[in-house]
Amino acid sequence: QFRAHLQASSLFELGAMASALVMSTECGTINLRLRPDSAPITCDYIVKAVRDGLYNGKTFYRSDFVIQCGLHGSGVAPPGNLSKNETRDGVFISNVRGTCAIAHWDVPDNGNTEFFINLQANPHLDEAYGGYCVFAEVADDESFKTVEAIAQKVKAAGSVRIATVTAA
Repeated sequence: QFRAHLQASSLFELGAMASALVMSTECGTINLRLRPDSAPITCDYIVKAVRDGLYNGKTFYRSDFVIQCGLHGSGVAPPGNLSKNETRDGVFISNVRGTCAIAHWDVPDNGNTEFFINLQANPHLDEAYGGYCVFAEVADDESFKTVEAIAQKVKAAGSVRIATVTAA
């Protein structure tokens, strides 16, 4: 199911913009494939945050039906909020297992550097509070094994450190 979704939904090429993110964590590496066909503004915002080093040394701190990371609790301010929730603007991608979406409060156009990786299908997130915009997906099975290891460690220890995130 995970592999079939990736094969069916990821056939595009990007120009000069990054097409992937590589997250090095204490549990292993997560390769994420960006989806600018779904959320170009969001992808650009996240890539800029990555290139500014904002995720380096931060943590995954939530694990339930998603794992979530960002600047939460770090004392670092995000570089402003996203100007738009792109949930339904481009190619619609549901919040299925392995997709990454922007976290936000109950106001849809106030997301920023907080994002989560879905551990399971979460279709309720497609509509709740304007929808949670999917901007990337876990690129391979090894990366999803790392995601699952992070989920377990966050439940046991409270957080997992992100060493570096790079845009490729």
